[in-house]
Amino acid sequence: MKKQNDNSNIATVYIGIGANLQNPIKQLKQALDTLNTHPELKIIKTSSFYRSVPMGPQDQPDFINAVCQLETQLSPLALLDCLQTIEKQQGRVRKAERWGPRVLDLDILMYNQEEIHQERLIIPHYGLRERNFVILPLDEIAPNLQLPDGTLITSLAENIEKQGIERL
Repeated sequence: MKKQNDNSNIATVYIGIGANLQNPIKQLKQALDTLNTHPELKIIKTSSFYRSVPMGPQDQPDFINAVCQLETQLSPLALLDCLQTIEKQQGRVRKAERWGPRVLDLDILMYNQEEIHQERLIIPHYGLRERNFVILPLDEIAPNLQLPDGTLITSLAENIEKQGIERL
């Protein structure tokens, strides 16, 4: 059963996808395949892949990143659990180290126009505005997207630093 016909509870969600270990392009493709075949998720659009320099320690490989738009009836926390399960299935081991190398990272960037501030989940994603590897792919697939505060993604894309990122 892929989808119910009741569209009243369908959320539009944007997911950031990133990897820099174990063949990152393959990791992203596998994650997208898993998202696309999940019975409670439906991918609407996927950006190009982008190569970007690491945010944190520079002694690690470049990241490959993308963003996808999907629809789901899952609640934000249920979606987070789903994404973390996919990360784990692909070999991600969560460590205390922030911004370190990883097999796969799946982040909820936006969930409808909701603002969520919970211990496990902050939406819009706390780093969304500063990360060119999120803003540029988002602008590619949803240039008219607005953050809950009214800021347009296109406006962020026009003003974000473009050094250190390459569309593949």
